[in-house]
Amino acid sequence: MIKHKDHFHGSDLEKIEEIYGIRREEIVSFSANVNPLGVSPRLRSALSKQIDAITSYPDREYTSLRKCIAEYCGTEPEHILVGNGSTELISLFIQIEHPQKALVIGPTYSEYEREIALGGGTTLYYPLKEKDNFHLNVEDFLSHLNESIDLLVICNPNNPTSSCITRNEMRHILDACKQNDIYVMVDETYVEFADNMDEISAVPLTHYYNNIFILRGTSKFFAAPGLRLGYAITGNHDLMKAINTRKNPWTINSLAVVAGETMFRDTEYIRQTRELISGERAAIYRLLQEHPAYKVYEPSGNFLLARILSEDITSQDLFDRAIRRKMMIRDCSTFPFLDNKYIRFCVMKREDNERLLSCLLDSDVRLS
Repeated sequence: MIKHKDHFHGSDLEKIEEIYGIRREEIVSFSANVNPLGVSPRLRSALSKQIDAITSYPDREYTSLRKCIAEYCGTEPEHILVGNGSTELISLFIQIEHPQKALVIGPTYSEYEREIALGGGTTLYYPLKEKDNFHLNVEDFLSHLNESIDLLVICNPNNPTSSCITRNEMRHILDACKQNDIYVMVDETYVEFADNMDEISAVPLTHYYNNIFILRGTSKFFAAPGLRLGYAITGNHDLMKAINTRKNPWTINSLAVVAGETMFRDTEYIRQTRELISGERAAIYRLLQEHPAYKVYEPSGNFLLARILSEDITSQDLFDRAIRRKMMIRDCSTFPFLDNKYIRFCVMKREDNERLLSCLLDSDVRLS
């Protein structure tokens, strides 16, 4: 197992406040990867008007919520599972499938390895290579699959590289995994931010493959990490039954149901989010592509990975520089296969993006 070093998570603002003496309310977090628009006005209104929902239990089957999610994703309600954040669904999936040997495409989110270890399994990593700009070499990757592997874990778009695997590539992976009796867990937390989401999302593949389990949530795109509303999509009815049998009832509270049924139908907020992220991400990417201080990798998520090219500057140096100006970025030296030359930061509103870039480039920046 790869050892993960300590780091500041995007939610660790209390630690930052204690160590740096900066009030958490004053910090702009470029580390949390959360939609900078915040909670939509429509959602605020719905929650305030329907506060009495907490006076009764939610529907045990979450029928209307699952129907709403299915419409949003373009699938059927019977393919939808809901959970207390995607972390609950990851845990339940691991408990049921009980993989003894998992293969994870990395560098990526550490929670997968943790859950696999808690279930008694071991984790191997297939590293994305910098020389390939952290894009998966599918042909080489397929050659590493064999029957000793029980589970493959893919984050798509991947965190922290922001690279993606297309649906056509995913089909080839699923075919090879089917031949080797490997289940595939795909985390699509960031897919809604992608300009080419229709070419990336594996949801349509759940109609044809029963060895895929897709995870999504509302924490990042809908700016609601505290809501703890996650969902999964799978066409494997035996797995659905097993998870529903094991999971505790009512893990989604009544207000989260109201929120879900509101946010997935909030087309104006969804449009505004995609327009903001797409435009700002493209402007940031163009600027950094032309700057000699960094190498930036083509992003599909709402965040960018950059490599520091200056020999005398580290990711910790830039973290310190940014946090002292009340901005928090991610020092990526804590991820497997990355070192102290990599940083990650998410896309925010124009004024904040320019302020961060001015800090990272140590000069005044105006995006166009």
